[in-house]
Amino acid sequence: MRTLAEMIQESNYTVVFTGAGMSTESGLPDFRSAKGGLWEKFNPEELANVHALENNEAAFLAFYQSRLADVKAFAPHQGHHVLASWEKKNRIQGIITQNVDGFHHDAGNTKVMELHGTFRKLYCHHCGQAFQQDDYVQGTVHCTCGGPIRPGIVLFGEMLPEDAFRQAEKAALKAELFIVLGSSLTVTPANMFPVLAKENGAKLVIVNHDATPLDRMADLVIQDQQIGELLTAVDQAL
Repeated sequence: MRTLAEMIQESNYTVVFTGAGMSTESGLPDFRSAKGGLWEKFNPEELANVHALENNEAAFLAFYQSRLADVKAFAPHQGHHVLASWEKKNRIQGIITQNVDGFHHDAGNTKVMELHGTFRKLYCHHCGQAFQQDDYVQGTVHCTCGGPIRPGIVLFGEMLPEDAFRQAEKAALKAELFIVLGSSLTVTPANMFPVLAKENGAKLVIVNHDATPLDRMADLVIQDQQIGELLTAVDQAL
């Protein structure tokens, strides 16, 4: 942790990249994990796509009502709050995230690039009208135009949000230090950003319980600590 603290102190432009492991420490089940309650009622692989929204609407809406209810049942952990404090102190210049729960915003971060969209926004699939999370969870699943209400996340079969992707690319290219937190780095094209940063001269740190395909490129790999505990300890060492 002292090595990571020194790397942060020496960097003039630090970018953080977060994956599912950041959220699971808050208790939120991993979307891809077969161990969560959602998998007992739904098959996300069949429902998390545009085809399901347009051809199996009832199951799609029920799945995402349950998913959003799960998100609302949990909250950012201490690691999220440390990152928010680092942004305020200008220790990090941005967060690129694969997560859709909105926990970084909830903790207080504002410079967040959400590659896969966010549950913080819901809208009509037909006309684009915005809706509130609570209304959706409580049963409002159709717009006044008749269209289905959907979360503002990227479904399989949809393009990544262009603005977030471009911002993430610019941040990776500017990074002097690029810190990965809780990502397997197996999902493309999101896993291109740490490679881009490293190839452009940044130091690369990977914090993940399991090995990743990019560990061999990293300047520092940490696999034996919880993210929240690590960030708290590093914050105290700064």
